[in-house]
Amino acid sequence: MAQRYSSREMIDKLVSFDTVSRHSNLALIAFVEDYLAQWGVPSQRIVNAEGTKANLFASAGPADQVGGIVLSGHTDVVPVDGQDWASDPFSTREADGLLHGRGTCDMKSFIAIALAHLPDMIEAGLERPVHFALSYDEEVGCLGVRPMIDQALSKLPRPEIVIVGEPTMMKVVNAHKAIHAFRTEVTGFEAHSSRTHAGVNAISYAARIINFLEDEGARMRAKGDATERFDPPYTTVHIGTIEGGTALNIIPRKCSFVWEFRALPDQDVNEIPDRVNAYIAETLLPKMREISLQADVTTEKREFVPGLMANDGSPGETLVLKLAERNEAQAVSYGTEAGLFQIADLPTVICGPGSIDQAHQPNEFIALEQIAACDQFFSRLTKYVCGQTL
Repeated sequence: MAQRYSSREMIDKLVSFDTVSRHSNLALIAFVEDYLAQWGVPSQRIVNAEGTKANLFASAGPADQVGGIVLSGHTDVVPVDGQDWASDPFSTREADGLLHGRGTCDMKSFIAIALAHLPDMIEAGLERPVHFALSYDEEVGCLGVRPMIDQALSKLPRPEIVIVGEPTMMKVVNAHKAIHAFRTEVTGFEAHSSRTHAGVNAISYAARIINFLEDEGARMRAKGDATERFDPPYTTVHIGTIEGGTALNIIPRKCSFVWEFRALPDQDVNEIPDRVNAYIAETLLPKMREISLQADVTTEKREFVPGLMANDGSPGETLVLKLAERNEAQAVSYGTEAGLFQIADLPTVICGPGSIDQAHQPNEFIALEQIAACDQFFSRLTKYVCGQTL
């Protein structure tokens, strides 16, 4: 007999899998595969090159029809290392109306609630297809969803909407910034620290580039956002990590740092990199190479997550607003997989339980009232895909 889970039971189950991005997610995928199979829903694994992780794509109902609903969520979570947790991160703990556990907010609760409502959809008689798109490695660059779009979604009739269930407090989001991430490496020239004139200090020159980037961030802030939809209302520039040097008495030969900018939808994505490269080529490298021709600066692009562009008034967005009982869509500054669906010509919005403020935090939690709100959303969605009046 097919097993049923309440939304809470399914959340407990999914959180129990340690799917930190550096680990495999296959145990969780196997559990969901088995659950779907019990309800007669076939699924397809899309495995990474190493065979250690997999996306899972499944379709319930008349999958050959145009106008289906795609429910998208990532199965990986961020690490708990160095965080002060009051309980086991991979076992849910309820206290004061909150459910704690890694992934409760970001974003296993959405996946769990969607799966828990599947039996109701099947028993009520699906008249529209519902697709489950579960991905790996969203937290490290939205890696898994790309082959899933290519190998599964691109072969289906065009859906009415893709709903990415990132935490939005069950508000509907139709726009977010793009993420452009880079690694810059500065190569200097080693010498004894008493002979500063004879060396090229890679850390010092890296600091100059970082200062330039900080100035670019201030310039973007002054430029602002004409739409006034985003918080903060400008393209942001951020330095993430830096490493370099060997010892105090050695002029450092190497220094590298990673940085990003999160761009407004209308931002010229080449503007900041071009200005940084020009500053390096015209101002820094000539000075560095006066001392050593070995001196160099290289920058490589590490990550790109496209932004989500608003498509106000689209049928899919209008539907999700109705399901969420909202009057208007919002914009957010964090990145998601939604932009990747959109550039594949799949209409997409973001709507899910919980607050982004709790994502990646120690003692991550979701409020029980948010679980209840998401349950209500899926009850309304069930009526819609089963041909009932909302």
